[in-house]
Amino acid sequence: MISVSQERFEELVDMGLELVPHELLNRLENAVILIEDYHPEGPHILGLYEGVALPERTAEYSGFLPDAITIYRQALQDYCRTEEELVEQVKTTVIHEIGHYFGLDDEELHRLGWG
Repeated sequence: MISVSQERFEELVDMGLELVPHELLNRLENAVILIEDYHPEGPHILGLYEGVALPERTAEYSGFLPDAITIYRQALQDYCRTEEELVEQVKTTVIHEIGHYFGLDDEELHRLGWG
């Protein structure tokens, strides 16, 4: 287990976002990235995408509420033993959840090295 300040953790999330190509980030619309300590139903969940994936949106999609990508700070810190591991795992988690926004499933993300 490793512990970093809230500010440092936010920097790590930003570092993960910097790895996403700008062409993709520019297509990330009506989405919010949140940081919480734990998922209420699963303390081992590192990140979660909630919404309608881009390829699944139809003409009926209103987008009234934003999609949410939640990164679980304390769960990630519990999962990692060193800050170096935390840096890598936060990057992987951020990219993994953004991948779900674009319609990639877990199998595809694992194959691409982001799982």
